[in-house]
Amino acid sequence: MIVDCAHYRDGRRQHQGPMPLEEAAARCGQGGFVWLGMFEPSPEELARVRESFGLHELAVEDAQAFHLRPKAEQYEDGTELIILRTARYDDEREEIDTGEISVFLAEHFVITVRQGIASELTGARARLEHRPELLRAGSTSTLWAILDQVVDSYAPVVTELERDIEQIEATVFSGTVAPTERIYSLRREATDFYRAVHPLLAVLARRLLPGRSPNGLLPYFRDVHDHLLLVNEEVAAQRDLLTTVLEANIAVISVEQNKINLRQSATMERLTIVATVFLPLSFVVGFFGQNFAWLVRHINTFTAFLVLSVCGLVLPCLVLYVWLRRRHRHSAPPVNGVGNALRHVPPARRD
Repeated sequence: MIVDCAHYRDGRRQHQGPMPLEEAAARCGQGGFVWLGMFEPSPEELARVRESFGLHELAVEDAQAFHLRPKAEQYEDGTELIILRTARYDDEREEIDTGEISVFLAEHFVITVRQGIASELTGARARLEHRPELLRAGSTSTLWAILDQVVDSYAPVVTELERDIEQIEATVFSGTVAPTERIYSLRREATDFYRAVHPLLAVLARRLLPGRSPNGLLPYFRDVHDHLLLVNEEVAAQRDLLTTVLEANIAVISVEQNKINLRQSATMERLTIVATVFLPLSFVVGFFGQNFAWLVRHINTFTAFLVLSVCGLVLPCLVLYVWLRRRHRHSAPPVNGVGNALRHVPPARRD
């Protein structure tokens, strides 16, 4: 879909409202340049644009595909294709929406093909139309306006990412387990954002080479390059910080798991003590619960029952006490032995 199509000459727009595609192609030979803006065009529309402006077929194919990284291609007819990645933070979903802008740059025309909702260029066109001194520099001025808007749109994304990272960081370093899925999601978003920002440095560096841009636009391209350097450093730092937060969160999860294991061990220890206490009683009950003839015939008085019951309880308890005592003695640190050994150490000589 054609959003706008305008002819610029002598720093001013030559008409009001968009013009037809055929008329725009014809005006390319009347001085100045034509800026054609399209949003998610169909293959048929791109084919018409290619025929009208004589674009290379490989360039048109690149404009139809979605790229992960910005790039710049120079063709034999002098047309340059610059692919940019755009970004916008969605507060409701707390995610980054990305888009793409393909810019066909030639001496007498500029064609922009936008993909995704995060690729609005109305502000860039309006801003440039209020700067006639820049429009007089030719079609390259549109590339500056587009790059400036794209790089400026990165700053709010960096700010919102920083806010999300600070929330996760505060949760993790307070000793509370943070959702690992959220950390991975932020790490993936930061990586995708870095792929959109970092390669753009090379694209901008080409515009700063001698003869690549009009002299009047070089300071503006340098300004955009400086802003992009700052964004690139911040995004790289955010990626490293998220890696550290992820490692810290894994450590917190390990600590919490160790606490659970210790609680389970303490519970098992208490259950073992209870079972040990009731073991002699179980022995007595099991002994007198037998239906042997000797046991039934000979224990017919209260005294015999009392003697056998007390012996049956005391003997296992005594054996248990002796075993625990010996176990405690063997597990205790040899404090006395160490003290005796220290007493046999000769005193240090005093010179």
